[in-house]
Amino acid sequence: MPNFARLQIAFKNVYVRILTAVLLGMLVGWFIYKADVPQDPSPVVHSQNISEITELASQKDKLDYLLVARPLSDAPRYIYKFKGAPQLHVVKVPSTSHLSLEREVLLKNAIPYSIAKDDYLASHKAVLQDESEGFASDVVSFMKRHALDLTVLVVILYALKFGIPGMNAGGAQMISPDKLKGSLDDLIGMEDIKQEVLHLEDMIRNRELYKEHNIDKPFNVMLTGPAGTGKTKLVGYLAKRLDIPLIQASGSALESGYVGGGSKALNALYRKASSKGRCIIFLDEAQSLFMPRGRSEKKWEDDTANTLLGLLDGVKSDKGQGVIWVVASNFDDASTEMDEAMLRRFSVKINFRLPNKAERKELLRSFLSRKKEGLVDFNDLDLDQVAEITQNLSPALLESVVERASMLSIQEKVIINTDLLFRAYERATIGLTDRATTAEKHKQRERIAVHELGHFFMQIDPFLRAGMTLDEVKEKSHLLKISTEAVSKIGALGYVLQSGDDMSLRTLEELERDVIGLYGGVAAEELFYGARGISVGSQNDIEKITKMLNLMVGRLSMYSRAKIDYSQMGNDASGEHTLRQVEEKSDELYNYTLNSIRDYQDVIVALKDTLLDQYVLSKDAVFSLLEEHKDALLAGLHHARHASLKLCAEEAAVA
Repeated sequence: MPNFARLQIAFKNVYVRILTAVLLGMLVGWFIYKADVPQDPSPVVHSQNISEITELASQKDKLDYLLVARPLSDAPRYIYKFKGAPQLHVVKVPSTSHLSLEREVLLKNAIPYSIAKDDYLASHKAVLQDESEGFASDVVSFMKRHALDLTVLVVILYALKFGIPGMNAGGAQMISPDKLKGSLDDLIGMEDIKQEVLHLEDMIRNRELYKEHNIDKPFNVMLTGPAGTGKTKLVGYLAKRLDIPLIQASGSALESGYVGGGSKALNALYRKASSKGRCIIFLDEAQSLFMPRGRSEKKWEDDTANTLLGLLDGVKSDKGQGVIWVVASNFDDASTEMDEAMLRRFSVKINFRLPNKAERKELLRSFLSRKKEGLVDFNDLDLDQVAEITQNLSPALLESVVERASMLSIQEKVIINTDLLFRAYERATIGLTDRATTAEKHKQRERIAVHELGHFFMQIDPFLRAGMTLDEVKEKSHLLKISTEAVSKIGALGYVLQSGDDMSLRTLEELERDVIGLYGGVAAEELFYGARGISVGSQNDIEKITKMLNLMVGRLSMYSRAKIDYSQMGNDASGEHTLRQVEEKSDELYNYTLNSIRDYQDVIVALKDTLLDQYVLSKDAVFSLLEEHKDALLAGLHHARHASLKLCAEEAAVA
């Protein structure tokens, strides 16, 4: 196949373009010359005088021949020649006169005539031209005859100039260092990642020093981590610090839809970067290039990855020694199977993470400080609380929360404070709530209230049974609000909004506590409506519980001395073993939840009516109501404690 990329580069030379234009002109002229049929040299006399036709009746003995050209057109032409005369006579008549002339003159006087054929007209073009016509008519005629040929020629020239999908650099754009905004200081927190970037900068600046240690491979860089953590921004900061241009392209844009398109795009990227000497090529969303090769019978799907492997080695040309490849992916080799050969090409791997609570607080402060003075009430702003509820949010999502708060501030004409940020977080993560949807469903709302209160009480149950005061429990609780408003985004008629623990390693006890909290909703329904009164609203809870128990039993073996990942065994026996243990543990934890929820039955009844009336209860409102019904709460716990002690005593007596 022809190398279109080389042709595209060659066309940048002005002499090549001039030579091509001359050759094309000669080619077009040749086509015009070849398209022309040799013409009859006889002179042509044009006329529009119909009387010349009527006079032929008296001159038919002198007539050599008579032809009618285009009899069905708007202007038929009579072509006749006298014997021995050098010239042709052409009479142009209106179509309305042609039939009467044919009937009254030609047929009536038996004047012989025929219809002019195409080959005669091709060799006598002058008979169809008026006196005012000439070269322009020839051009128009040529254009009509060769319209398709000329269109194909224009398409080819356009493709050579601007390329076709897959020929270009995957929609890449080159950004000069002076156009790059921001700096490394814009990365709030992330000190470990900043340090890695500084090390990378040192490696690039002091290349000769590393060569002394026999490190002469290209410093290819792989950035991994969740979306919105700043991978793209960091590459821009690095290019700006090194004062070198940045070529940015999307990994998905490399696939053009035809065989070899991705490879051509990568080679075009490489040539573009090599022409700059020192340059960074940044491939964003490039996870598809890291998948193991040979996954399917379509071997051409691996062409793009194979081409990238060669380019990463820097073996194509000495001109590419200053090219630095940086790829970004939302997956890493720890969570996703990746091609080993591809991973070996990256001497530097930087794994991004989600910000911790302190970093989230600083990010929020940075986003809010960019707003004009007077739009944020910093005296009524508890960023510690906001940072606590925004666990597992990336910097990009935190910025979205702040933007949503600004929108609410504009719409409601209020100043941004803690409450507004809470509502913005709720809107950004949960979505729009609809009170009207549940207002007309009183019985369903009552069930929803019972279900959500069941979740809440089983989440604070360990603290209450430990003898903590309500103030201490409130401090420990992650509750933000309990709502019986419908949420279309998650398809729920109510929800409990709470912040999470800022921890990545959870113990068996904490996981069991999470399972019991999830079981609280369905257990409360069974307590109030019976075992056959449990609704399908618990589906999402049960799905989460099943995944957690499968993790605890099947993959982590938390209830067995043999620490085995049964999911890798791949046989029916291990599957049955896991299923049996999951069922047993589920039954045990659900029975505990059902027995425990009974101790809060009276308090749930008391809080349920208030929740139904107000639709939403905040954390302060919930604990205020618990203070009002403190006696009933303590009575239930006292009864449970007394029953437990009595059972222990009976077991001891039997022993």
